[in-house]
This record gives sequence, C-alpha cells and structure tokens, in this order.
Amino acid sequence: MIVNWTAFTPYAALAGGVLIGLATAVFVLVNGRIAGISGILGGLLRPGGDGIGWRLAFVLGLIGSPLIYALLATVPRPRIDAGWAMLVVAGLLVGVGTRYGSGCTSGHGVCGLSRMSPRSLVATLMFMSTGVATVYVIRHLLFA
Repeated sequence: MIVNWTAFTPYAALAGGVLIGLATAVFVLVNGRIAGISGILGGLLRPGGDGIGWRLAFVLGLIGSPLIYALLATVPRPRIDAGWAMLVVAGLLVGVGTRYGSGCTSGHGVCGLSRMSPRSLVATLMFMSTGVATVYVIRHLLFA
C-alpha cells in the first residue's frame, strides 16, 4: 500500500473530527441520548419504538448530507475491490458484531470514549485490532 501524500489533508480531517465531536456533544446535551448509529437505526426498525421523528431526521441527515455535498463539490469516485457477495457478508458481520458489542463504532468510539466508558474502550480496542488483523491477513497472507 502506498500513501498518496499529495492527497493528504490533515486540516480537513481535523475539521471533520471537530465537527463530529461537536455534533455528538450537542446531540447528547439536547436529546440526552448517545449518537450511536446502530441504536438510532435500530429504534426506527422496532415496531412501536419511541422517538421516531428525531431518529428519522437523524438518518435522513446522514443520507442527505453527502448527497447535498456532491451537488456542491466534486466527489471522487470510490474504488471498491470487492464483489457484492463480499460486501453482503461484510455487512452481516458488522451487524452481528454491533449486536454482540452492544453498539457500533460511532457509539463506542466517538461517544463512549468521550464519556470515558471502560466498556467502550474495550470495544474500540477490539474492533480496531480486529480490523488491523483482518487487513493484514487478507492483504499479506491470503492475497499476497
């Protein structure tokens, strides 16, 4: 893997991180809830769940924001080196891991760590180390 240093944008990444941190802080202050995507989406999928309005607005914002950005700026076309079957399996594994881990990367990694939750620290260490190990095995051992 080669890093394209000319495309490295530390200030944009920093700004994005600050915006995510501010948004989650405002969300918890206004709603008293954690901005974990799996919990928000899961609440939409449960029949008779509470807070359908704000959950729907949150998910529509997640989907609509990049679409609006794409109208205003040139967005690079993503390159995905996997077929549909691999993407479906990966999505199912993420869903299972989210259920077993009692939350997703945004819930644990962004919101849980900022609240100094020991459970979120363990969960974040586990999904980060599992991701690193998976990339290593796939790129260096299986398809070297």
